[in-house]
Amino acid sequence: MTDRHCIGILFSTAGPYGLVGRAMQNGAVLAVEEVNAGSLGVALVPEVIDPKGEITGYAVGAEQLLRAGIRHVVGCYTSSSRKEIIPIFEKLDGILWYPSHYEGFETSENVIYTGASPNQHIVPLAQHLLARGNRTAFCVGSNYIWAWENNRILRETMSLSGGRVVAERYFAIGETEFGQVIEAVIAARPDFVFNTLIGSSAYRFFQELRRACRERGIDQARELPVASCSLAEPELEAIGPEAVDGHISSSVYFSSIDTHRNRAFTDAYAARFPGGPTPSADTEAAYIAVHILARALVRAGTDEIVALRRAASEVAFESPQGAVRLDETTLHAALTPRIGLSTAAARFTILAEAPAPVAPDPYLVRSAPRIAPVLRRPSLRVVPS
Repeated sequence: MTDRHCIGILFSTAGPYGLVGRAMQNGAVLAVEEVNAGSLGVALVPEVIDPKGEITGYAVGAEQLLRAGIRHVVGCYTSSSRKEIIPIFEKLDGILWYPSHYEGFETSENVIYTGASPNQHIVPLAQHLLARGNRTAFCVGSNYIWAWENNRILRETMSLSGGRVVAERYFAIGETEFGQVIEAVIAARPDFVFNTLIGSSAYRFFQELRRACRERGIDQARELPVASCSLAEPELEAIGPEAVDGHISSSVYFSSIDTHRNRAFTDAYAARFPGGPTPSADTEAAYIAVHILARALVRAGTDEIVALRRAASEVAFESPQGAVRLDETTLHAALTPRIGLSTAAARFTILAEAPAPVAPDPYLVRSAPRIAPVLRRPSLRVVPS
């Protein structure tokens, strides 16, 4: 007998970061279909709501789903949307399965985090750059907590190694006028630009920076490289061929991972969504969230959240990036950090990766950038070319 459970799916497939939202929704939908076609003995019935990138839309959608009796919702990309709806989940006794890399410094009994924590993306990126002699950074980001906190972590890490952040600039989500800040970047000539812009803002920044450097005879990819913790394959395609290559990204998943499991995932994804967007780390995190939720429902025998939380930390899933488990204390996932370099084909060449999944450390109490020895013991190994 198959148990049926309704779940919510809450991603913005329209608005300034709609491209990423569509890729995330696709990952969740593919996982639902795999679960329903499999032998777990559970069937998932998705209720899909699109907040269209409006912060109020997330609150309305979350409350609508939870008041309809749905206890588990896979959703949100931005930290602002997540923080907007956590109080609703706490009030109405539901669980938000949050499938995006984020800035950390948060735990909630009503959130399960399947995206990367700061020790799984920003700290490895800082280590990678510092190990290669990059000592000065210019930070450009969207004006909300994701950018603020990642810039703070980078700043602290750089300062411990004798480096520094020469400037920080913030812009509203969706802003596309970057002429002045690009002039400031070129004048400062930092070792690298740290990008925490999201969505259409990021795409335009990459395009305009490359154009301005080309006009001045500057090889942007080599002389003013841009490093990110959020740049993914769908966004490379949006940037376009004139500016897509030579960008550094820190992530736990790239679609170019060369394993049988990942090839099976990307083949299944391409067959189901031939029009894309290409799967990304956040796509995979949404896919992981649904699969772990399904296995936890089977193990718990109920969708009641206390039992479900316990069961979720007791199951494992062989994901496209590798083995994934949840930490029972923080409800964050153990994931495998990687560093990639974007190519002209709008994909990533993997430069380095951790040899095994890294335990989540959302508060940086074990891998804090304040602890200088972390910088002398890189956790990533170079991938042979």
